[in-house]
Amino acid sequence: MQKKGLLIVISGFSGVGKGTIVRELLSRYPENFALSISATSRPMREGEEEGREYFFVNREKFERMISEDRLLEHAVYNGNYYGTPKDYVLQEVNAGRNVILEIEVQGGLQIRDKFPDSLLLYVVPPSAKELYARLVGRGTESVSEILRRMRRAVDEADFVPRYDAMTVNDDLETCVREVYELIRKKQEEAAFRDELLSRLKEELLIITKEDDNQ
Repeated sequence: MQKKGLLIVISGFSGVGKGTIVRELLSRYPENFALSISATSRPMREGEEEGREYFFVNREKFERMISEDRLLEHAVYNGNYYGTPKDYVLQEVNAGRNVILEIEVQGGLQIRDKFPDSLLLYVVPPSAKELYARLVGRGTESVSEILRRMRRAVDEADFVPRYDAMTVNDDLETCVREVYELIRKKQEEAAFRDELLSRLKEELLIITKEDDNQ
């Protein structure tokens, strides 16, 4: 029987570098992971490409996707819809591939409710000043937008304890290594559990059949 893959949710404050972490994981371990591309109703930014960062759709189409149950999760962030298309993710997981979802905390908690065995990881910066500097350094938002994102981070912090683990993105190399080890540990625990339960079930069935024959 084909073992299912692991759903891995990576969330973090806006500007913390979670996208860079995901790209490093995919580059270093391409045989281990598949990336789920989210859909969004927000406008495309300079340098982005359709189907690479996101699938860009208008609000009407996104709301139709919701009504047709074509999303695993969805949330509103800074006034725009974000969500995970269902078909690709389920296809990859059922084929035994580990799928990374780089999504916001609202969506991450929806995934946890639907898939209790998923792994939820949250990335934080070493300090608020460093987060502000990274957002400014991106050069894609106004100061008022940056401050709004930081206020949003204050609210999100309350939900971080509901994630499985938190990692600090101070040094990229260290952070990527920590995330990979957390994923590997989760896989090993799941494999041990499944193998042990399978063996116990077989032994229990043998014992019960022998008892029935007496």
